[in-house]
Amino acid sequence: MAWESTTLSEYQYYEFLAADHPLDERQQAELRAISTRADVTATSFVNEYHWGSFRGDPRKLMEQCFDAFLYLASVGIHRLMIRLPAQLLDLDTARRYCASDTASSWRHRDDVLIDLRCETDSEDWDWVNERPLGAIIPIRDDLAAGDYRALYIAWLLAAQSELDDDEIEPPVPPALGSLNAQLRALVDFLRIDEDLLAVAASVSGLRLEVPEVPEVGSVKWIETLPDPDKDALLLRVIGGDPYVRCEMLQRIRTQHQGTSRSGKRTVGELLAAASARRTVVIHYGSAALDRAAPSSMLL
Repeated sequence: MAWESTTLSEYQYYEFLAADHPLDERQQAELRAISTRADVTATSFVNEYHWGSFRGDPRKLMEQCFDAFLYLASVGIHRLMIRLPAQLLDLDTARRYCASDTASSWRHRDDVLIDLRCETDSEDWDWVNERPLGAIIPIRDDLAAGDYRALYIAWLLAAQSELDDDEIEPPVPPALGSLNAQLRALVDFLRIDEDLLAVAASVSGLRLEVPEVPEVGSVKWIETLPDPDKDALLLRVIGGDPYVRCEMLQRIRTQHQGTSRSGKRTVGELLAAASARRTVVIHYGSAALDRAAPSSMLL
């Protein structure tokens, strides 16, 4: 399936962001050569098409220059790509959640990339009043710090569109039922079924055991570090290592929060439970959910 259509009359929006390292002058010149109409800066490439189509390859540009990419078209196509250093997100972890056509992952040199694709018949491009990637890009920092809720949401995208009913869900991360702003933006952009998300989140708890800035946990964790490890971390901070904070947060989260809940439910069970939940809401209203059988009984 071609996700970037060549239909001349459709609206298309492309947005790339470089989060970790700015683009040099050569890279910016090469991007301007791809599209003279694009808005190119040291950290971004943005272009809109009301006719014609983009002449570049988003996958190659992500591998070579950028850390995030968002695409949408007026025919109902949404696409999101994220790149992270493999030292922060290993490919095996990514593939537990993203190993399908709709949600895929791969490694290029020292990076792991995730590609999420959604297509419907709805024409919903008119909401592009400002650069939408800005609302979603913080999920990259979440992933780098060991918060894998975005990966599970990516798996739900595949579950609601292409996975076999007997496929078992991957590990369910904590706090799937309490999403921050960037995860809500991701859910909206990927058009994740809200009933499916609610059913999936019913076993994950409502909040992270480790807060966004785990100060207390950080102090306790630092106190347990041997002096050589502390010295090594400080040297990396002084040297300007952009990834040391995320690595430390990963280790703190693992120590205080533990691992995600092992997945036990099948795609078919989740979809059936979501359908049952939707039926209750349609016929009796959302308040009836409190009186209905708990989600575990629906599963």
